[in-house]
Amino acid sequence: MSVSDALTGLAPAKINLLLHVGPVQADGYHPLVSLTVFADVGDRVTVRRAETLSLTVEGPFAAGLDGQGDNLILKALRALGEAAGIGEPHVAVALDKRLPIAAGLGGGSADAGAALRLTARLLDLDMPEAELERLVLAAGADGPMCLRARPAWASGIGEVLEDEPRLPTLHGVLLNPGLPSPTGGVYRAYDAAPKAADRPAPPADWSAASVIAWLAAQRNDLEAPAQAVTPGIGEALAAMRAAPACRLTRMSGSGATVFGLFDDRAAAIEATFALDRPGWWARPVVLGAPDIEPRPVI
Repeated sequence: MSVSDALTGLAPAKINLLLHVGPVQADGYHPLVSLTVFADVGDRVTVRRAETLSLTVEGPFAAGLDGQGDNLILKALRALGEAAGIGEPHVAVALDKRLPIAAGLGGGSADAGAALRLTARLLDLDMPEAELERLVLAAGADGPMCLRARPAWASGIGEVLEDEPRLPTLHGVLLNPGLPSPTGGVYRAYDAAPKAADRPAPPADWSAASVIAWLAAQRNDLEAPAQAVTPGIGEALAAMRAAPACRLTRMSGSGATVFGLFDDRAAAIEATFALDRPGWWARPVVLGAPDIEPRPVI
């Protein structure tokens, strides 16, 4: 197989540094405002030229995925093939599932975005990013932000994006307590006492210390309802708050993953060791715009 017959790339974890959610609309969606950032850890997606479209899943969290037929990767690639007029793309997709399932990390949407990006490059489809963002909506409202994989403000239902290049690199730890957090159940619990999808004024300056202090005044409106649905999230939040040198603790998305922010990489690594528990998943991360450039597979 030649170099041009296969490409691989990172599908990075998405973190909601803040998530302000409004009351449910008539169409069933919730308006939101979020500042999102991406980690240097995630799933790994590889696409190869093939006779037919296929998907295989491996990795530590492969067993938690649904069947292949309704996987978000296949939905996105079928949308790509239809838009390009080629039918189902003739690629074999391999997903190395390294992120926990139903974890508030945008894993499924990130996987679909990576598969779209890689397949478009592999097949020389020459589609602009804006068109790929439209197509990845087949994977959900957070598909476009996961395709971009760079710091951005999200509004609308998550599909209206505004890049935020001023955000500094942040050092953090991701912690998942080994429990799924059902998005639908979390939103139903949230609907009992909705808030407003307000966008806060920006920080006075964009140094890491100033941004962390500013984030402390913001919130994730799904954090309390998620804890009501999955009480183990509260234990993870408490453990992160107690981790040495943790500056900020918050849940990401609809959970169950929580994150902590730290002054530097060394502090994040030390905290990761302190958070080691049976059944828990913890990783030190650099938060920003990770390298998602497709790489040839030899």
